[in-house]
Amino acid sequence: MTGTTKRLRVLLACERSGIVRDAFRALGHDAWSCDVEPTDQPGPHLECDVLTVLDQGWDMMIAFPPCTHLASSGARWFPAKRADGRQQAGIDFFMAMVNAPVPHIAVENPIGIMSTGYRKPDQIIQPWQYGHGETKATCLWLKNLPKLEPTQIVAGRHPRTWLEPPGPRRAINRSRTYPGIAVAMADQWARNPLTAAAPVG
Repeated sequence: MTGTTKRLRVLLACERSGIVRDAFRALGHDAWSCDVEPTDQPGPHLECDVLTVLDQGWDMMIAFPPCTHLASSGARWFPAKRADGRQQAGIDFFMAMVNAPVPHIAVENPIGIMSTGYRKPDQIIQPWQYGHGETKATCLWLKNLPKLEPTQIVAGRHPRTWLEPPGPRRAINRSRTYPGIAVAMADQWARNPLTAAAPVG
């Protein structure tokens, strides 16, 4: 830890990959991933419904709520999902992340209905702004956190996530956070003036 950054308790909601969790832990923070599935790589992980742990004294939460019923890419199925309640359930879960009792929050999702059903995102980022020559428009809704600054703009605009072959891990692979974005989140958000209060001890 630096002399100007306190150790934060960070919840990575709906993260099974551990990528963002480990980026925060690499900087010395007490970061935990949480998902109903086991973590893909060893590390502190809460295998449970994240709604049951939102009130456990976190300083920051970065949430990745499921986008299956919210993303514009699935618009052709929206009528059926509205009719049977799946879309409303997705909206309710998304808003539970937004309204969690945590002082600093980022909620991530692809372009979808929350831009109109809730509000426009604070920013839309792309992997190619963070060292990965690929496209994947990602919306961020922020509470008491600054917009992410690009760290390494690179050439290449390959839509790898959309070309992911069919299979049992297709959705998991497509939803994984790019390491360059994870590092930017940890570095910029843990050190911003709102969260980097006087050091502990």
